Amino acid sequence: MVSCQLVVDCAAPERMARFWADALQYTAEPPPGGFDTWRDYWRSLGVPEEELGEGDGSDSIVDPEGHGPRIWFQQVPEDKVVKNRFHLDVTVGGRREDVPLETRRARVDAEVERLVQAGASVVRVLSQPGVDHYAVAMLDPEGNEFDAV
Repeated sequence: MVSCQLVVDCAAPERMARFWADALQYTAEPPPGGFDTWRDYWRSLGVPEEELGEGDGSDSIVDPEGHGPRIWFQQVPEDKVVKNRFHLDVTVGGRREDVPLETRRARVDAEVERLVQAGASVVRVLSQPGVDHYAVAMLDPEGNEFDAV
């Protein structure tokens, strides 16, 4: 069986983990058994203190139902400088076959408002008259692109 984790390069891993846990309804991944914090775990492996960053090291999130991938926010020294090569769609509107466009639009707009309060920003609305699609292009707190759909 093959599995995967999504790794996001960022400047502030704990802040990004909190934002995306909220956005995706994930939870902070608990540290391995026998350790009170992730910092304690990384120290036990010999990671130097200067590489541990701030806080308790809570830099990964998991789907509480076990379906989605683990997401790890890896601290890197460089800033984001170009557009992402791929992005996440936060799907909240419902399936086109099951939910009318106006209902999907209302759901997406409500989620966009919630995510803006959590630290995201709106780039543009993705909608055209006569097309049965509605989404909002957004940026997370560090400028990574994603869509609310």
